[in-house]
Amino acid sequence: MLSKPSIIPLASFTLSLFATSAFAHAHLQKSMPAAAETVRTSPTEIRLKFSEAVEPRFSSIALTAQSGVSAPTSKPGVDPADNSVLIAPIPQALKPGVYKVTWHAVSTDTHKTEGVFTFTVAP
Repeated sequence: MLSKPSIIPLASFTLSLFATSAFAHAHLQKSMPAAAETVRTSPTEIRLKFSEAVEPRFSSIALTAQSGVSAPTSKPGVDPADNSVLIAPIPQALKPGVYKVTWHAVSTDTHKTEGVFTFTVAP
């Protein structure tokens, strides 16, 4: 049986393991196009870089024009060289205007995150 003084460090260590895993989420670190960026030419893809690997089967990227009409994107996948980068190809050129990117990511450890940002295609 453990004495009281030896239980406290053991309990602290055990709790620290749970606290570390509770904060492990795939946070968006960078996007292309960047949030609030104005691009001169229509992007051919939306590229999202996360803080950890994501699972493309359970993640999504949606693109909407300022008018509320959905812009077509292909099913997202991960970059073969970096599984923390989620990529959704844009099969058609975007018309000038403001676009909203709505994303939902599930990390490989099943934690979910989501977010929204806009970018502009210049005329």
